[in-house]
Amino acid sequence: MSTFEHILQRHRGLIFSVCQRYSRQGATADDLVQEVTLTLWQRREQLMAITIAPRQTAWIWRVARSTCIDILRRTPPTYPLPEAYDPPDNLDSSHSHHLHQLIQLLEEPDRTIIRRHIEGYNYEEIAQQTGLTANNISVRLVRIKERLRQMWEK
Repeated sequence: MSTFEHILQRHRGLIFSVCQRYSRQGATADDLVQEVTLTLWQRREQLMAITIAPRQTAWIWRVARSTCIDILRRTPPTYPLPEAYDPPDNLDSSHSHHLHQLIQLLEEPDRTIIRRHIEGYNYEEIAQQTGLTANNISVRLVRIKERLRQMWEK
C-alpha cells in the first residue's frame, strides 16, 4: 500500500463524515467522497509535504470541506412544488388555464415549489431539490396557496 493510500485509509472516516454533512444539501455522500479523493490525489504532493499528523488531518478536513462546498455551489438548485396545493377536481380547461397564469405570476422559488407539488412530489423530495427543509416547504406551500387564493378572488 502506498503512502497516499495509507493516509486515505487512516482518514476515510473523517472524509466520509465531512461529505455526509454536506450531502444533505443535494449531492450524495459517496459522490462527494469521490470528488474529495480526486482532489486529494491531485494535491498529493502538498499532502505528503505535511509531516505532522494533526496538521495533515486538519489539512485533509479543509480540503474535504472546500471540495464539498465547491461541488454544491456548482450544482444549481431545483425548486419543488408544495404539497399544500390541492386544485379542485372540477376545474374546467379555462379555470385550469387561469390557475396556471396565476402561478406564472409567482416569484421563484414559489412558482417551482407549487409546480412540484402539483406534479406530486412530497415535501422531502421538494426539500432535497431546493436545499430547503421539509418543514420550510410545508410553511411555504401554505403561504403560496393562500396567495393563489387571494389572486384568484381578485
